[in-house]
Amino acid sequence: MYLYNDIIEESEVKERVGGSATDTEIEMKLKLYSYWISSCSFRVRFALNLKGLPYDYLAVTSFSDPEFLKLNPIGFVPVLVDGDSVIVDSLAIIMSHIQYLEDKYPDPPLLPRDIHQRAINFQAATIVSSSIQPFQNYTVVKYIEEKVGTDEKLPWTQSVIGKGFMALEKLLKDHARRYATGDEILLADLFLAPQLDTAIKRFNVDMKEFPTLSRLHETYNEMAAFRKALPENQPDAVH
Repeated sequence: MYLYNDIIEESEVKERVGGSATDTEIEMKLKLYSYWISSCSFRVRFALNLKGLPYDYLAVTSFSDPEFLKLNPIGFVPVLVDGDSVIVDSLAIIMSHIQYLEDKYPDPPLLPRDIHQRAINFQAATIVSSSIQPFQNYTVVKYIEEKVGTDEKLPWTQSVIGKGFMALEKLLKDHARRYATGDEILLADLFLAPQLDTAIKRFNVDMKEFPTLSRLHETYNEMAAFRKALPENQPDAVH
């Protein structure tokens, strides 16, 4: 069921924004059940890399396997196991771990202190996780292919992503600096970076109407933590 990869060592993710977790701080390695091309898994990999947290990568090869369904009854990735805690869904993983991560591994912070900037981060993350990704999900696209036709898959996906990107472009154009909401990489970037990569590489979305998002995509690609989290760099990637 799983393709197991060796523990991703801290030394492999040191080149990132901020500091890194020490060996004494990381008493128990996290386990991430992932699938290489999943943008939701991509978000969590990016977040863990930014924090410099080693984790065991377990590639899920069957989403209907009874053992995996014990961890997540809905059969989706990612699933993060942290000791006795099992957390499913990328938004839940990131949000439930933010306070824990911020307290134990404070650099770099994933949420700003400013409440207005924090609200922008939550809005951007929600647009990606609620208004874009669920409608480009494999199960939805597969359903469209079966019920409507193969030729409708790409136009549907591009339309959904384009609508979401229009909202994100308007939201962020007055707030983005080096990153989505300022000069530090924060929650919004964790959701934006994988979505942009997916839209451009998998769905051939025309980015001419989204100059802010296009610039952010280029910035993310300069980051080692992002490049390490890319789908094509995962042990279960199919090239």
